[in-house]
Amino acid sequence: MSNSRPIGVFDSGIGGLTVVRALQTRLPHENIVYFGDTARVPYGPKSAQVVREYAAQDTDILLEHNVKLIVIACNTVSAVGLDVVQKRAKVPVVGVIFPGAEAAVRASHKKRIGVIGTVGTVNSQAYVHAIRQLDPNAQVFSQACPLFVPLAEEGWTDRKATELIAREYLFPLTLEKIDTLVLGCTHYPILRSVIDTVLQKSVTLIDSGEAAALTVEETLAEQGLRNESTLKANVQFFVSDIPHKFAEVGERFFGRKLGRVHRVAGISA
Repeated sequence: MSNSRPIGVFDSGIGGLTVVRALQTRLPHENIVYFGDTARVPYGPKSAQVVREYAAQDTDILLEHNVKLIVIACNTVSAVGLDVVQKRAKVPVVGVIFPGAEAAVRASHKKRIGVIGTVGTVNSQAYVHAIRQLDPNAQVFSQACPLFVPLAEEGWTDRKATELIAREYLFPLTLEKIDTLVLGCTHYPILRSVIDTVLQKSVTLIDSGEAAALTVEETLAEQGLRNESTLKANVQFFVSDIPHKFAEVGERFFGRKLGRVHRVAGISA
């Protein structure tokens, strides 16, 4: 099998581009195929069964590109559909929850860890279970922050309204004296600065996407799948709806222009 085969990454929409950015920072020569299911975003409020069905379809789309590893950039799918992707893929699969939990446990000295995410991710308690599996003595405090997603997509990173909403969401966590906070949604790194400000820079922020990129690097090395080429990586973007909108908003998440975005036919909301 060729090590130049791409890494496949999928998400319910655009947030997973922060994971692609983290992968490119850590693994600049790895080719990547990204699929954002923009026709059916968001996954967070949907039932676990529907999310699992979507996860299977998203996996099949990536497998058509002969990927050597799959990254589930969606926290909701990582929480309720990891096993679906693992059974279907027959290649290594990395979710964002366990790497994020692992990084949080390593970073926390007081064993008081906060988790913010979508309603679906928080209700699944996937981070709570993962963190307690790694450290049974850790105390975990979760908070859903649904408005963070539209704020990130609007690019409202330095608006007063965003800071006010962040203060409202994060206040209960400050009362719990957390020393570490998991950004349990791939949109949230876009708001990292305002979150840091609200928490007075006194809490270690864990980007689950960055943690997943480290796990991907380790997995590729362990399985002899690293691309040894020094050529510039080829990154391809696919969506299920409105490619031009994805390209426009995606620049904020990816950090630069995306180039051409392709639409995958046959998927409807």
